[in-house]
Amino acid sequence: MKLGTIQLRPGAALAPMAGFTDAAQRRMAARFGASFTVSEMVSAKALTLGDKKSPKLIENGENCAPYGVQLFGAEPETMAEAARLIAGYKFDFYDINMGCPAPKITGSGAGSALMKNPALAGDIAAAVVKAAGSRPVTVKMRLGWDADTLTAVEIARRCEEAGVALLAVHGRTRDEMYRPGIHADQIARVKAAVGIPVLANGDVDSPESARQLLDATGCDGVMIGRGALGAPWLFEQIAAMLEGKDIPPAPRLARRMELLREQVADMVAEKGEYVALTQARSSAVYYMRRLRGAPALRRACCSLTSLSDLDGLIEKVLEENPGL
Repeated sequence: MKLGTIQLRPGAALAPMAGFTDAAQRRMAARFGASFTVSEMVSAKALTLGDKKSPKLIENGENCAPYGVQLFGAEPETMAEAARLIAGYKFDFYDINMGCPAPKITGSGAGSALMKNPALAGDIAAAVVKAAGSRPVTVKMRLGWDADTLTAVEIARRCEEAGVALLAVHGRTRDEMYRPGIHADQIARVKAAVGIPVLANGDVDSPESARQLLDATGCDGVMIGRGALGAPWLFEQIAAMLEGKDIPPAPRLARRMELLREQVADMVAEKGEYVALTQARSSAVYYMRRLRGAPALRRACCSLTSLSDLDGLIEKVLEENPGL
């Protein structure tokens, strides 16, 4: 599968997630074979107003997978200007956010609020494609705003007409937020409506669930969000499944804790210990899933302030979960 002229390796892409997919998380996913990664969402308006924090979300460092920067906004001109402003950064493609359900994003008309306005969504896609130059543009969207506004097919067609190179479709409406269950049949309708690659997104947390989603939708690949948090080896497993190889087992607990330590240490090197550990708390929680004493371990994650705190927590995890 290609993203513009970029040849993507078989596997799953890492979905952009605010507060999670920083450079360290992206590098970890890339190490395990993510087909591409995407930044946390960056405000187009903030960029055009000279905000100093937004560019920090773009910086990527070394990453062995293609990397995209996700912009959000509700005005074609502002989105295009933001795309031009960041053109000098090192990244491979632009991504447009048409899926975020957070009220602070949709309240401005951006994110999944664009699913209510197909014409505006198409105009934004066209504006970014024009400003992007030789870089490809992708779009991440939902099925619609609610059950009465299933606009994904129409918006997908408008995006394709505008020159978008790839779509990722989350199988829920904004109204459904992240409630269990997705609508694979609606993702399949989007795939059937366009000729560009389409990735299916939602509830993938194993090679088996990835296979089921691909079979149900006919999509070209999958994108994984929350399912990959605390489990970066999932990318390696899905790639093996797609290539017809033996699926490697999930690592044992000691190795999982090593990966957590490596990811947080990477964050520390980039952001400093205090900032990194504050931000790493939510990621650390995901590494504690399905462990004995998980509620207490999650509470401990929420008080991490130093690498020594993390080392102590890892020691406790291994003591309380022998044999895993």
